[in-house]
Formats: sequence, C-alpha cells, structure tokens
Amino acid sequence: MSTTISVRLPEDMANNLADVASETERSKSFHIQKAIETYLEEFADVQIALDRLRDKDDPLISSEELRAEVGL
Repeated sequence: MSTTISVRLPEDMANNLADVASETERSKSFHIQKAIETYLEEFADVQIALDRLRDKDDPLISSEELRAEVGL
C-alpha cells in the first residue's frame, strides 16, 4: 500500500532530481523514497546515539578502549 504525498522543492533541487531520474532511468518518486528511507534510518541512528549518550547507566569507553576491543 502506498500513500500520495505532495512536496514543494526549490527549482534547482527539482531540476537536479529530474536529472538524476533521467540518468538512472528511475522515477523521481523512486529517488525521493530512497532519500527519505536513508534520512529516517540515519535519524533513528542519531536518536539511539543521543539516548545512549544521555543514559547515565550506559558505560562510556575511551577511543583507545574501542580500538583495542575491535582490534585496531
């Protein structure tokens, strides 16, 4: 199931989107959907990081400890 959503873009962004769609032979909707998916994934990652940063019970480790743990 899909939902139609309207969005206004600055003209230069709309032109860039049209160019990318043409070059990739994919629809503008495809690229907009992929961009939103990426944004939402990144947003979720940032929220998790911020929640962990604010959690006083979540232990912090130094960058040296992290490097040693992953073998760098």
